[in-house]
Amino acid sequence: MSDFNASLYLLDRHLDRGDGDRLALTGPGGDLTYAQLHDRVGRTAAGLRGTGLLPEQRLLMFMADSPDFVTVFLAAMRIGAVPVPVSTMLHADGLAELLRDSRAALLAVTADFAGPAAAAAAESPELTAILTGVGARIDTDLPVHTLTDLAQTDPTGAYPTSDDSPAFWLYTSGTTGTPKAAMHRHASIRVVCETYGAQVLGIRPDDRCLSAAKAFFAYGLGNSVLFPLAAGASAILEPAPSRPDALAAHARNLGATLFFAGPTFFANMLRAQLPPEALGAVRLATSAGEPLPAELYRRWTGRFGIDILDGIGMTEMLHIFLSNKEGEVRPGTTGVPVPGYDLRILDDQGNDVAEGTPGTLFVRGDSTATGYWSRYTASRRVFQGEWLRTGDTYVMDSDGYYTCLGRTGDMLKASGIWVSPAEVEARLLAHPAVAQAVVVAAIDTDGLEKPVAYVVPAPAATPSEPDLIEFCRAGLPSFKRPRRVVFTETLPTTATGKVRRVELRAHAAGLLAGSKETPVTEPDAL
Repeated sequence: MSDFNASLYLLDRHLDRGDGDRLALTGPGGDLTYAQLHDRVGRTAAGLRGTGLLPEQRLLMFMADSPDFVTVFLAAMRIGAVPVPVSTMLHADGLAELLRDSRAALLAVTADFAGPAAAAAAESPELTAILTGVGARIDTDLPVHTLTDLAQTDPTGAYPTSDDSPAFWLYTSGTTGTPKAAMHRHASIRVVCETYGAQVLGIRPDDRCLSAAKAFFAYGLGNSVLFPLAAGASAILEPAPSRPDALAAHARNLGATLFFAGPTFFANMLRAQLPPEALGAVRLATSAGEPLPAELYRRWTGRFGIDILDGIGMTEMLHIFLSNKEGEVRPGTTGVPVPGYDLRILDDQGNDVAEGTPGTLFVRGDSTATGYWSRYTASRRVFQGEWLRTGDTYVMDSDGYYTCLGRTGDMLKASGIWVSPAEVEARLLAHPAVAQAVVVAAIDTDGLEKPVAYVVPAPAATPSEPDLIEFCRAGLPSFKRPRRVVFTETLPTTATGKVRRVELRAHAAGLLAGSKETPVTEPDAL
C-alpha cells in the first residue's frame, strides 16, 4: 500500500508549488490563505494529539460551515484520527445517539450548537473531552479544549496513513431508516477530486465555490472542502442555514463562480423571485440529492441564464458518479457515468436489463465506502462485491443517458401497471401554477395503490385540485393521474434537503379511505 494522507493532498501540495498566498477560505468566518490554513491545521493536529486522541479514534464534528470546521476535519485526518461530521439540525437526543454509535472520543462544537452538545455529552459515556470553536461556551463536566489553545502547539508531522487507512465517516441522511455511518478511506478523497471534480466540474484555481448544501454530508463536503482545496481554488463558507437571498448576496459580493444546491433549493430561489442577475459571476451550477425535474431546470436556467448539471451521488460513494456534462445537458436525465465509474441496471433476479427497461441501479468505483460501521446486515445488502446497490430505479436510453424513476421503494402500481412518481411530478411541474410537486402512494378502500400529489403553489398562484388532476389526465395515461392533490407551503425535508417521502406517505395513508376508485375505461389504462 502506498503512503497517502488526504490532509497533505489537500493542503501541502499547494505550498510545495509556491501557492501559499492563494485564498483558500472566505465568507462570514473570515479569510484564510493556503499558508495560513496549513499552519492552523498543523498546529491543531499537534494539539489534538496532545489531548490523547489516537489514530483511528473518532472525533464527532457538530459544527457549522466555517474555517473551524475545515481546520478540525483536516487536522484529525492528518494525525490518522477519524473525523465524523454530523448534521447540525440534530437535537440533543439524536446527537447523543450518534456519539454512542460512533464511540467518539472527542466532540467538536461551534458556538451556535453548544446547548444541545452539552445535553448530548451527558448521555455519552465514552466521550472523554469537548473541543470548542471560536466563541463557544459549553456547560459540561468534561474537559474542554478550545481551538485557539490547541493552535498554540508547534506543528507536527502527519501520521503515516495509506490509501486504505480509515479517513472519515459520514452518516447517511436517514430518508429510509436509521442513519448509518459509511466509512471512507483516505484515497477516496483523491478519487472524487480527480474524477467528478476535475473531469465534470472542470474546477480551476481561480474558481470560488459556494454551496447551499452543508459540509456535514457528502455532497456539501465535496463542494465546500474537497474540490476547492484539491484544485487550489477558494471555498465560500456560510455558517448560517442556507437562504436564497443570503447566498445570492455572497455570490455577488464574494465572486462565486460555481454554485451547488439541490432541487428544493433551486425551487426556493425561484419562489423568492430573485432578480436574473442575482448570482453575479457564477458560470455553472450543479444539482444533486434527488432528481432535478426538467421543468424546474428550464425555469431556473431561463431566469438566471446559468446551466445546471444534475447528477446523483451517495454518501456511500462519497460524491457524484453519474452526471450531465457542461454543454451536453439533457433536462430530466441524470446524464452519463462520471469517468472512473461503471454502472449496471439489474432486474429483481440480478440480471442486466435491456436498454429502455427499468431496473435497480448499481455502481462500481474506487470511492466506495468500505462498509457501514457496526451494520453487518445492511452492509451485505448494499455493498455487493465490487458493486454497490443504490436503491434507485433507473432506465438508460439508446444514447447512454440515465433517467431516474424514483427510489426503488417509491415506485407504485396503479391499475396493475408500474408508475414512476417522477413522471407524474414532471407533469404537475409543467403547470404554471405549480412550484414543487411530490407524488407518493396511498391505499384506497379496495386496498390498491393510487398516486397522491403534494404541491407547493407558485408565488401568487391559486391552483385547484380538480384543475391539476384534469391537467395530469390530459397529459398522462389516466391511471397515472393523482387521485388527490394536497396543497402545502413547504415540503418536509431531511437535514440534507431531500424530501422525506416517508412522512408524506404516512400523511397520505388515510386520504383515500372512504373514496371508491372510479373505473377507468381509457384503453391506455388497461
